[in-house]
Amino acid sequence: MKKSFWLAGAMALALASPASAGDTIKIGFVSTFSGPTAVIGNDMRNSFELALDHLGRKMGGKPVEVIYEDDGQKPDVGKQKTEKLVQSDKVDFIAGYIWSNVLLASLKTAVDSQTFLISANAGPSQLAGDLCSPYVFSTSWQNDQTPAAMGLYMNQKGVKSVFLIGPNYAAGKDMLAGVKSTFKGEIKGEEYTVWPSQLDFSAELSKARASGAASIFVFYPGAAGVQFLNQYAQAGLKEQMPLYTAFTIDELSLPLQKDNAIGVPGAQEWVNDLPNEQNKKFVADYRKKYPNLRPTYYGAQAYDAAQLINSAVVAVKGDTSKKDAMKAAMEKADFKSLRGSFKYGNNHIPIQNFYLQDVVKDGDQLSLKTVATIVKDSQDSFHDKCPMK
Repeated sequence: MKKSFWLAGAMALALASPASAGDTIKIGFVSTFSGPTAVIGNDMRNSFELALDHLGRKMGGKPVEVIYEDDGQKPDVGKQKTEKLVQSDKVDFIAGYIWSNVLLASLKTAVDSQTFLISANAGPSQLAGDLCSPYVFSTSWQNDQTPAAMGLYMNQKGVKSVFLIGPNYAAGKDMLAGVKSTFKGEIKGEEYTVWPSQLDFSAELSKARASGAASIFVFYPGAAGVQFLNQYAQAGLKEQMPLYTAFTIDELSLPLQKDNAIGVPGAQEWVNDLPNEQNKKFVADYRKKYPNLRPTYYGAQAYDAAQLINSAVVAVKGDTSKKDAMKAAMEKADFKSLRGSFKYGNNHIPIQNFYLQDVVKDGDQLSLKTVATIVKDSQDSFHDKCPMK
């Protein structure tokens, strides 16, 4: 069934009758704009809007219209909003998607309708493997890649054993699998928690302590990451069991995590101080446009999503009916990414560097700093399951 899912998309791309190109470039953007994780969706929207400012709010000579939809962090709602954008709004592109389970629920709608979907965050393993599609691109990563980089760093540090903790949904499972794919020490145990409602991790922390593991690895984005880190410190584990993370500490959570975040390393493909000129301009302009806020990797990926879409529209001079030409343009990744240059694998997942990030004092505030490159030109481990060549 999964192979036929991909073949249907490929055949539609090859045989699709030309659609009429409108007077505007219509983009749907699905993210979370309500509830505790709305801060992530708002950062993505802020950065997408900044990218449009940098493009003069036009693509291929045509004005850009963006329709933002709130998925409420619920797969069924995300699917409904994706259907609305495709069927009623008739958008040319869909972008966004924080959560892997929301993206997976929405995927078939985009592929069946021959609408290009650009994930600016979610990277479920299925998307990189047997559910890859000519219509789907990522400007982030496959979920396993970031924790796999952290596993490599833990090896470099000589960590002998680890206890794994994460949420019980698609991304949580991918994240812990990513660590296990590279970490050479002993896995003393793993716990999956109820997502997104569980914010008390005392039982999991007790199990980690009792396991005798030398360290803990955790994946908790958003409010859950704030709660976990605070409870980890309050339990006195910071001095006993070093913590290694992915997506748990970012510029959104740091003001709440405060000094508890100091000394806790993370891995990421983008950090705010990457030295390329496009990134310097992005960070400076973001802080100018949104005072008292700092951009995050969520936003950087959303910015790149806008630039990727623009590269496709420019290539066809605004004629969005030319889907083959747009696909070919996007596969080149020929735009100034905030992370520096990268290339696409056969499954439309970036092949890119991953960096070690650390928390440092920046005046009266905390900020993230690039410490080292953990791995260069990392390619996800599911690309060989993708039928596209």
